[in-house]
Amino acid sequence: MPFHYEKDSDGIVTLTMDMSGTANVMNAEYASLMGDAVTRLEQDELTGVIITSAKKTFFAGGDLNMLIQITPENAAEALVGVEEIKAQLRRLEKLGKPVVAAINGAALGGGLEITLACHHRVVLDDDSIKLGLPEATLGLLPGSGGVTRMVRLLGVQAALPLLMEGKQLRPQRALQAGIVHALASSREDLFEQARAWIRANPEAKQPWDVPGFTLPDLKFADPNSYGLLAAAPAVLRKKTHGTLPAPEKILAAAIEGAFVDIDTALKIEGRYFLELASGQVAKNMINAFWFQLNEINARGSAGRNKVSKLGVLGAGMMGAGIAEVSAKAGIPVVLKDVTLEAASRGAQDLPGITPTDSDADLAGCDLVIEAVFENRELKNKVLPAAESAALPSAVIASNTSTLPITGLASSVSTPEKFIGLHFFSPVQKMRLVEVIRGEKTSEETLERALDYVRQIGKTPIVVNDSRGFYTSRTFGTYPIEAITMLAEGVHPALIENVARKAGMAVGPLAVSDEVTLTLQLKIRDQTLADDPAAAGLREHPAFGVLQQLVDLGRTGKSGGAGFYEYPSEGKKFLWPELVTRYTKPDAGVSEQDVRDRLLYIQSLETIRCLDENVLTSVADANIGSIFGFGFAPWTGGTLQFVNSTGLAAFVDRADYLADTYGERFRPPASLRDRATRNQPY
Repeated sequence: MPFHYEKDSDGIVTLTMDMSGTANVMNAEYASLMGDAVTRLEQDELTGVIITSAKKTFFAGGDLNMLIQITPENAAEALVGVEEIKAQLRRLEKLGKPVVAAINGAALGGGLEITLACHHRVVLDDDSIKLGLPEATLGLLPGSGGVTRMVRLLGVQAALPLLMEGKQLRPQRALQAGIVHALASSREDLFEQARAWIRANPEAKQPWDVPGFTLPDLKFADPNSYGLLAAAPAVLRKKTHGTLPAPEKILAAAIEGAFVDIDTALKIEGRYFLELASGQVAKNMINAFWFQLNEINARGSAGRNKVSKLGVLGAGMMGAGIAEVSAKAGIPVVLKDVTLEAASRGAQDLPGITPTDSDADLAGCDLVIEAVFENRELKNKVLPAAESAALPSAVIASNTSTLPITGLASSVSTPEKFIGLHFFSPVQKMRLVEVIRGEKTSEETLERALDYVRQIGKTPIVVNDSRGFYTSRTFGTYPIEAITMLAEGVHPALIENVARKAGMAVGPLAVSDEVTLTLQLKIRDQTLADDPAAAGLREHPAFGVLQQLVDLGRTGKSGGAGFYEYPSEGKKFLWPELVTRYTKPDAGVSEQDVRDRLLYIQSLETIRCLDENVLTSVADANIGSIFGFGFAPWTGGTLQFVNSTGLAAFVDRADYLADTYGERFRPPASLRDRATRNQPY
């Protein structure tokens, strides 16, 4: 039996979950096993119960293969299964005997929900263990009592951030938050504490099953509760702009459930869970953040290649960031710049980083990453010098965001050991690294690069060489389309607000200021110099606007002014002169068209990257778009946005945009073919 049932001489039953497969998962097998176990507990003469796991993790959560199959048509049937699992946990906590969770591994999602139905929770004090309810990050809510019990356990204000943001806590933080009651120093201590608590609490009850129980911070008809009830929805809407239904349903389930008894609250929670699980947004997010992310993370050699010493060329913002995250991952780093003073500024006295102005200090490096200015001549100068100083077997990489890797590889003696490692700013926060294969990059070099990216805790996508690669090339269409609309007379505030309302992380005019207007012009000029076919860029209206602003000294955020004003005190705001200079009351571009132009242009460029073999994987496209340039998470990524819109509907809408605004929106033949065959990406 995969749930081992052992009763000791004191009458304490240890129920050890050991389901088939590598992890315990909340699926049909679990429902059957837990149902049988609870029935046996109810019929047995016992003094208490300890629930634990035979796996490395305590419990892995819900079966997403099963959840992604829920549709509006079969939701009623799925609700029966959800209610059965909730009823089992309710019977467990009303057993009349103390039930203790001995948490010996990660307890996320359904795993933590099982422990919340126990009267006492002890967890092994191990930082590799995480506890939390991350369902919101997959477009879901905790559907096995997690919302209902967390709110009753912690109060609404403490529970909501954990529920709505899907935070995962290590044992010490979980103890401080009140999610667990005690930490154990060893496996033996874990079970000894559990047995001691059972002996000391023979008639344990959940707090919410004690007559007169009320939430500490939310009471019916209490004026002191009105502030929370009024503010929470507004704060949430400001943050998500209505694009993420999961936090909204979590808030609704939490507040509505707080004003009724627990059994009614569990029913409310279950119905909101099914509403989310049967919706498209959850399917988009599960597809991207679970299935495709796991596919990406399975690549490489599983960490066989470890970087033992890293060299970073350039101590500016990017180089310093790469050095910092690498040093924090335990890799000794040499940070080189033209002067020791500049290198020292980048090193920031962080442990593990040695600043230098000498190539000789790169001796012994098995990976060197160049992160100097986006200038081909400068890169061609520093790369061969670093190669000659590092180990003969060293991988040499460039952090370039636009310059083709194959061209840069010609400056080193072993182009097969050359690769692109494109980090995103700020390096410390951004999860993605775009790994770019040049024409001569070897498979071994690619494998070593992937292992390094994982060694520093980042997520790698793999693309083939081209100008701008995937992320820079695709994301570049977003601000340029916005500036094109500005030139057409669309109000700048409408452009920014619609972008955020669509779920984009930052408005496109704000993005332009962040990257600087001068950089966008330099990229245009470099493209014109390298590619005669790009001659149309000379007359492009967006670059005309950029040039006009730069001529006025408005170069972007770093220059103190761009599309936005940046007062020394207070928030930035759009430069009022934009309206005077560009806005036309009769521009004739609807809010829906603004939204679709900003989203569709990025998806269409992604499809072109796929057609040109710059991208070789749908997973790389979707994860790269969300993690790399903040494409709306609710969509599941640029290609999943096409899928969820419906291929035929996407083609029709793109044709309308092309007819109305320009051929750049015309769907590629490959997309038309897929739409005809109804073959999603």
